[in-house]
Amino acid sequence: MSTQDITADKFNEVITGNDIVLVDFWASWCGPCRAFAPTFAKSAEQHPDVVFAKVDTEAEQELAAAAEIRSIPTLMAFKKGKLVFNQAGALPPQALEELIQQVKSFDIDAAMQEQPADGDAKDL
Repeated sequence: MSTQDITADKFNEVITGNDIVLVDFWASWCGPCRAFAPTFAKSAEQHPDVVFAKVDTEAEQELAAAAEIRSIPTLMAFKKGKLVFNQAGALPPQALEELIQQVKSFDIDAAMQEQPADGDAKDL
């Protein structure tokens, strides 16, 4: 599966409508973003069970602000609609692969039972 561009209109739908979603917040003028893009795209091809979404922070400034993006690229991982990873900086291929495996094996249901109700990720 390839990456897909998402906008503010579709963000929550994509996050809540899929088991695992990785979101790359990027901009065309950002060198590290452009360098990370092929790694992200190649990983998307290797993991058809994961949605690889991209948010152009220039075109989606309100969404980037709501997500509290301070630096790009920023990678977020969601599992069953809950934010489980949020980190600025481009990941090398092996680190991205390790992250994906950790998200896949993470038991979000057990983690959510341990969290108080107000610990839920906020809607963007």
